[in-house]
Amino acid sequence: MKKRIFALLTVLVLSISILTGCKDSAPVSDSADKAAATSAPEIPAKKTSYGANTQAIVDRGVLRVGVKNAVIGFGFQDTLTGEYSGLEISIAKKIADTLGVDIEFTAVTAATRTELLDSGDIDCVLATFTITEERKNNWDFSTPYYTDYVSVLVETASGITSLAGLKDKTVGVSSGSTSAKALTKAMIEAGVIDGAAFDEASFDAATWTTGVSFKQYDDYPAISTALSAGEVDAFCVDKSILAIYNTGTRGYIDDKFSPQDYGVATKKGSDFSAFVESLVTGWLSDGTIGGFISENGLD
Repeated sequence: MKKRIFALLTVLVLSISILTGCKDSAPVSDSADKAAATSAPEIPAKKTSYGANTQAIVDRGVLRVGVKNAVIGFGFQDTLTGEYSGLEISIAKKIADTLGVDIEFTAVTAATRTELLDSGDIDCVLATFTITEERKNNWDFSTPYYTDYVSVLVETASGITSLAGLKDKTVGVSSGSTSAKALTKAMIEAGVIDGAAFDEASFDAATWTTGVSFKQYDDYPAISTALSAGEVDAFCVDKSILAIYNTGTRGYIDDKFSPQDYGVATKKGSDFSAFVESLVTGWLSDGTIGGFISENGLD
């Protein structure tokens, strides 16, 4: 009898264990299934849509910009730190920040900036690049972010104080710039020299010798050195650029002429051109560029 009771108790204990084990491994309830099924999926962050040229810059992660490295207020590189500063540097950094990419500066001259742009080594140029109708045939330009004027720097001891004083003199200019043409035109309009042979479309500083002649140099420091050495009688370029070379023994002539509108240059027909244009016009409107101009002492 005891054995039967013990056997019955054993069977009962085993049954309870089996039932408990089944309860622990039961499938998730229908309500849990429904809750999991109706949970909202994670929505990826919306990406800004760019054109192919602009997207290529974003994918690369670096905006490559051609800038001046010796023009205080616009593009200047500290020889000790390597850091760049100036109005055009600030604008370039702002463009890169908007795209969410890093920035890489390449020092350019008036002679090299378009070559590097055409070859694709740089994405845009912010290098006191004057907008002209002729240049607009080959490259896109943004709305001007700054307007300057051409002037002439001379050694005070030369006694040259006006356009008239430059007659039959040799003037130093930068290769590939519009300064020689602007000066020649100003001298013609002032009646200083004869303009019968002047053709604005085909003007060449290397061959013009009527009333004034020109020597072309690769960069501005070279022109300044030539002026000190007496290789040229004057240094002609935009007045804001001349400022750094206006030492105590030099001065400007009284005349300023030929307004120079600076714009961001990009490849012709690139969608990046339209992107830059929208940024520049917006920053002109909201005062951002005005702030950069004031910060760099250009107002």
